[in-house]
Amino acid sequence: MKTVFQKPEALTDVQMHYCPGCTHGIIHRLVAEAIDDLGIREQTIGVASVGCSVFAYDYFNCDMQQAAHGRAPAVATGIKRVLPESMVFTYQGDGDLASIGMAEIVHAAARNENITVIFVNNAIYGMTSGQMAPTSLIGQKTATSPRGRTVEEMGYPIRMSELLATLEGPAYLSRVSTHDSRHVLQAGKAIKKAFEIQQQKKGFAMVEVLSTCSVNWGMTPVKALDWLKDNMIPYYPLGVYRDVTAKEGN
Repeated sequence: MKTVFQKPEALTDVQMHYCPGCTHGIIHRLVAEAIDDLGIREQTIGVASVGCSVFAYDYFNCDMQQAAHGRAPAVATGIKRVLPESMVFTYQGDGDLASIGMAEIVHAAARNENITVIFVNNAIYGMTSGQMAPTSLIGQKTATSPRGRTVEEMGYPIRMSELLATLEGPAYLSRVSTHDSRHVLQAGKAIKKAFEIQQQKKGFAMVEVLSTCSVNWGMTPVKALDWLKDNMIPYYPLGVYRDVTAKEGN
């Protein structure tokens, strides 16, 4: 019988630890499929962040490096500069990238470091019991905003793709979602393009992936997907925010 669907070579056989309804597993697969499609597994080095994805080094079948909390872009910069022919990517959540790692991501983007960043935005701190994140929405209830996030107390949620798009450096910035199969396919194309940008030595490429956290949101997996679509996408619009290859006609 012909095989029409199988595990990507760039994923290991280790069972993932993610909660039911979490879309980290889907995003892992999309990253692995991009690596397989481009035939770059042997030259790829991933940098795992601190957060729900802290065990990413167990799941990706390529060289992996663990970074301190928020420092993945700095670690990736060092690896890429020492091994410029390697394909280097970071895999980071919103607490890691948009909070403690804000300086690292902004300066890596400003320098147009030739790395690929996979930024998973689920609007909450997942691993540490659901505290408010920089990306938590106005009115969203979390462990540290039990009455809902307010502008007066906590300010506005940070739109990272739009923020980095104000810089001259980045080569590719896009925001995608995982709330249904059509958008998952679109996310896969964006992630593959982010690796292609690095292959072409164009510079910094980040894909922001809107994801769910059904357990800490207090929802069923199906409700969480609906909540993402109805609440996150209006505040975090999907689309391409920077693409230097479009300007070049590629």
